[in-house]
Amino acid sequence: MKTYLNPDIQKQLDLIQRPYFDSTSLYASITEIIDNVKVNGDKALREYTLRFDKSEIEEFLVTENEFIEAEQQISEELKQAINNAKKNITTFHTSQKENEKIIETSSGVYCWRKSVGIEKVGLYIPGGSAPLFSTVLMLAVPANIAGCKEIILCSPPGKDGKIHSAILYAAKISGVTKVFKVGGAQAIAAMAFGTESIAAVYKIFGPGNQYVTAAKQLINSKGIAIDMPAGPSEVLVFADETCVPAFVAADLLSQAEHGSDSQVILVTTSQKTVYEVFSELKNQIDILPRKEIAEKALANSSTLIFDKAKITEAISFINDYAPEHLILAIKDADAIAAQITNAGSVFIGNYTPEAAGDYASGTNHTLPTGGYAKSYSGVSLDSFVRKITFQKISEKGINELGKTIITMAEAEQLQAHSNAIKIRMNNENEAGF
Repeated sequence: MKTYLNPDIQKQLDLIQRPYFDSTSLYASITEIIDNVKVNGDKALREYTLRFDKSEIEEFLVTENEFIEAEQQISEELKQAINNAKKNITTFHTSQKENEKIIETSSGVYCWRKSVGIEKVGLYIPGGSAPLFSTVLMLAVPANIAGCKEIILCSPPGKDGKIHSAILYAAKISGVTKVFKVGGAQAIAAMAFGTESIAAVYKIFGPGNQYVTAAKQLINSKGIAIDMPAGPSEVLVFADETCVPAFVAADLLSQAEHGSDSQVILVTTSQKTVYEVFSELKNQIDILPRKEIAEKALANSSTLIFDKAKITEAISFINDYAPEHLILAIKDADAIAAQITNAGSVFIGNYTPEAAGDYASGTNHTLPTGGYAKSYSGVSLDSFVRKITFQKISEKGINELGKTIITMAEAEQLQAHSNAIKIRMNNENEAGF
């Protein structure tokens, strides 16, 4: 990790910038895939699945027998863990439901808002060497709670033509309607525009590689909603001499193992802490199966050391960086947490690792990256609903509010708006025009 002692403002601004990947170079090939799927449907999906996944698929829909087989193949211990995580995720996201409140804004004028589940949503779940079955829970559970009527899931098959058993088990218990054996940009195209097998949806969720990300960006430009912009995963740990260095090192590595482009930042007010954390990193990284990936991520990572007198500056840097995950392993962590304005999710204290939020504490792990935490929230129940406003006005209400509306409408030279009020006021049948 590169180390910076009391970095000046320009260096801080440089460190806030994420590595930029220009996905426009992919757009030509991704556009070709999207157009092919739009025109040729399942035929195109079969061709791409054979080309990219080395799998020959006749029927994309996962059958009931495949779900049964998947459940038999995973251990009882893993089933119990998945079910426990689902329980906590359900509890937290259920608490996000809003009760309808009818508000009388003025005499006889009633307004309220209702949450309605998006009818059709699509979930993309990566497969490969690290099948993200936890993401199935993070997306399907709130979709179910929100009342989405159709929840479809796409995930790439292995060479054996099957989806990872844990993904299928998580989908089954989370209320996914249908699961399809298709991945990559072609899966995004299928969910966006529909094929003979896969129905088009209204909004698409889920992580993926640069091709999936580019496909989501392209279909978003064509009017299909997506969850949020996506980029490499991130963690920023703010630690001082009260931290447990072994814990901090473990947290940094848990993010570094995601990918060689993962963003890993350590901010501290203690040089002693840096030495101790670095020592732990050396000890812990050697036992990781994904050691090579973690090493590459750490090589591009940074440590910022601020004088204790500059803790306010350190907090300012954190808010400017707007990390996806922020761990506060520092004295008075609760007080520091109250000063955080930009972060996807905050983990407070030495015994609150980011891995807890990734899997089972209950919060959602689908979070904004690349500084988007300044303007985007992570996935929540709200991500799966639309907010529809309602209003009801009595005769008395329109008579009392009418003059205000007429004055404003005529000032904007919208006479028909004004007339729509005049014709109702005092039960008059003539509006004077």
